[in-house]
Amino acid sequence: MSNQQILLKSRPNGWPTTDNFELANAAMPEPAEGEVLLQTIYMSVDPYMRGRMNDAKSYVPPFQIGEACQAGIVAKVIASNGGPFKEGAYVTGMGLWANYMVTDGTGFQEIQPGLAPLSYYLGVLGMPGMTAYVGLKGVAELKEGDQLFVSAASGAVGQVVGQIGKNMGCHVAGSAGSDDKVAYLKELGFDEAFNYKTEDVYKAVKASNPKGIDVYFENVGGPILEAVINNLNFNSRVALCGMIANYNATLEDMPAGPRNMVMLVGRSVKMQGFIVSNYPDLCREWIGVGAKWLAEGKLKYRESVTEGIENAPQAFIDMLSGKNFGKQVIKFADE
Repeated sequence: MSNQQILLKSRPNGWPTTDNFELANAAMPEPAEGEVLLQTIYMSVDPYMRGRMNDAKSYVPPFQIGEACQAGIVAKVIASNGGPFKEGAYVTGMGLWANYMVTDGTGFQEIQPGLAPLSYYLGVLGMPGMTAYVGLKGVAELKEGDQLFVSAASGAVGQVVGQIGKNMGCHVAGSAGSDDKVAYLKELGFDEAFNYKTEDVYKAVKASNPKGIDVYFENVGGPILEAVINNLNFNSRVALCGMIANYNATLEDMPAGPRNMVMLVGRSVKMQGFIVSNYPDLCREWIGVGAKWLAEGKLKYRESVTEGIENAPQAFIDMLSGKNFGKQVIKFADE
């Protein structure tokens, strides 16, 4: 029995293609003493992975050519050689783009299958949900009555950001890339939403935030960031989660930054980037808060599920261009 893996074949220059990846067969791994054998059930693909395809220094090391890529996974323990988890347990953590892997348990934690669908531990109860909570609570210090705007609002993180804002008594507006996604945001309770691909973003940001913006959760960058800066209130806060509009730009064609950054000075704006793993206490807190809201119907979640490890590279590329609707996960095996 072989173990299918997705390897990084080459580093992209600009937009990645499926040629940058390779589907390979490896020997079935065997757990050494103190290890467990995991079978991947679901795998996450996320925007930050694009940076890991480059040979550049960052907060996480780059993928290595000829080796399996890494990703957040939900997996089942199918064998244990005195490892930290019992056979039959479900765990989540940073794994491989592979059907099977062995681990000593470092970085993995056991999850409760009955609390939510397994794939949710890669989305609303996983890193994207934690990112939304950390960005709003730990970085932007969101409070009741704030005027909140989020870009990429229907995405894995954005849809949670908006619902946290509504549950905390804020006015919430957001942008998305299709009319269907905008309609979904209204279903989630957003006060205002617009399609940035069909509307003038400068006019739309102003119209959807009539009292200005106290908190901006940044996922996109580009013209939307510039439009938001024009509408920031005094003492507003900007949580810099990502700037997906620039992820595939090379140094030669990197667009110029916002032309109106000087406005941050006069309006006493706080703009801060953050890494979710730097806030472990808030991450743990979110699992309890998020699970409670899910049970109470105060939190909804949408995801795009692609079947099969062989389709993971294309799903990753499609996610970077916004073709997914909600959190993008890859289903490797039945639960």
